Amino acid sequence: MRTFIALNLPARERQRIHRAGRVLREGDLPVRWVEADNLHLTLKFLGEIRPERIAEVEAAMARVAAKTGPFTLALEGFGAFPTLRRPRVIWMGARATPELRCLKQDLEWGLAECGFEAETRDFHPHLTLGRADPGDRAGDFRSLDALVAGLDLTCEVAVHTVDLMRSQLSREGARYSVISAVKLARS
Repeated sequence: MRTFIALNLPARERQRIHRAGRVLREGDLPVRWVEADNLHLTLKFLGEIRPERIAEVEAAMARVAAKTGPFTLALEGFGAFPTLRRPRVIWMGARATPELRCLKQDLEWGLAECGFEAETRDFHPHLTLGRADPGDRAGDFRSLDALVAGLDLTCEVAVHTVDLMRSQLSREGARYSVISAVKLARS
C-alpha cells in the first residue's frame, strides 16, 4: 500500500486555491494538473508499506500529535521546482513556521524509530498544483513566469489533525484517501 502523511485542507480552501490556479491551467502548459480534492501538504512520504505496519505508523503519529498543539498553516506564493523555466512541480507555498517545522521534524524522528528512512533534503512546504514531464522543453514554459507573477492569494488554515493517506495510482492520475486522522493535542 502506497502511503504518506499529510495535512489536508478544508474543502472551501481547496476550491479557493483551485479557482486561483485557473489562470495556470488555462495557460496551455504541458502539465498534469491536480484536482481540487487532491490538494494537500505532504509531511512525509512513506512509500509502499505492508498493511500490518499501519498500526505502527499510527502509533508514531499519535505520539507526535500528543506533543503538538493545533496551529495555523499560512499558504502564500506560487512557484515551481526546480525552476519556473524547467518545472517538474508547480506549487503554492506554505510558510515554514516553527510549528510546522517542528511537526515535520518530530514525525521524521518518530518514524525513524519505526525503521523509516529520515528525509535529509530541506523542507519546502507546499501544495502541488501540477506536474510537468521531464521531457518537456524549457520553451514550453516561457509564459509560466508571468502567470505565476500575476497570482495573488494567501490563506490561513487551522490545523487540528495529521492524516495518514493512501495513494492509488492509475492512468487517470492519483487518487488519495484518508486511512486515519490523528488529532493534535489541545493547547
